[in-house]
Amino acid sequence: MSKRLIPYITMDGNAKEAIEFYEKALDAQQLFVQTFGEMPENPDFPIPEEVKGRIGHATLKVGETELMFSDTFPGSPFSSGNQVSICITTDSVEQAQKMFDALQQGGQVGMPLQETHFSPAYGNVTDKFGITFQIFTEARP
Repeated sequence: MSKRLIPYITMDGNAKEAIEFYEKALDAQQLFVQTFGEMPENPDFPIPEEVKGRIGHATLKVGETELMFSDTFPGSPFSSGNQVSICITTDSVEQAQKMFDALQQGGQVGMPLQETHFSPAYGNVTDKFGITFQIFTEARP
C-alpha cells in the first residue's frame, strides 16, 4: 500500500495560464492535462460548450514532487487565495475509505467517496479545521 500527499490548486478558469507559468518558473514538466471537454460524457451532467476548454485535471512534476491543478466548474464556489487543497493519493480503496471516514468526523463532505471514471474511490472532504482533502485512489493495473 502506498500513500502520498500532493498539493492541489484550483483555479477559476485560468489553470492553463497557471500551468504555463509554473512550467517556466519552477522548471516543471507536464505529466497529464485533460480539459472538461475531453472527459467522458455523462448525460445526467452535460458539459456546457463554454466550459469544455477549462482544465478538468492536470499534473505537473516539479523536481521529485507533483503539483495538481483544475479549474472550477462555473457556478462552483471559488475564493481567491483559498484554492489550495491536499490530495491524498493511495492505491488502496480500503485505506481511502478509512482516511475519508476519519477526516469527515466534525467536518463536511464535499463529494462522497465513490467510484469515478478516473478512480475506483474518489471524494473530497473539509475537515473540522477547515482543511480540504481530496482522497484519490489510483486504479490498480
